[in-house]
Amino acid sequence: MARGGFPGMGNMNQIMRQAKKMQEQMEAVQKELEEQTIETTVGGGMVTVVANGKREILSIDIKPEVVDPDDIEMLQDLVIAAINEALRQVDEMTNEKMGKFAGGLGIPGLF
Repeated sequence: MARGGFPGMGNMNQIMRQAKKMQEQMEAVQKELEEQTIETTVGGGMVTVVANGKREILSIDIKPEVVDPDDIEMLQDLVIAAINEALRQVDEMTNEKMGKFAGGLGIPGLF
């Protein structure tokens, strides 16, 4: 056994410091993401959805002219499309910002 402790302990301490720094950076990016919003519009501006980085829907705006009591299904489809697009864009933004952390880890599908 090496004098002064276990072999490789210096490397382990360095790895732990790097992991702590990376965790702090990830938390800062996550906080930044949570404060950002995405706005999507579908149907030529008929339905607009705003979501935040936590994948929460903050607002839905529906233009009165798209509301047709005889075609509720179209309105439902537009709302679903707008929400799905907003969430897709939030995921894309998250992957872009957090992907740099996963890239160094080599874990596929992490972000």
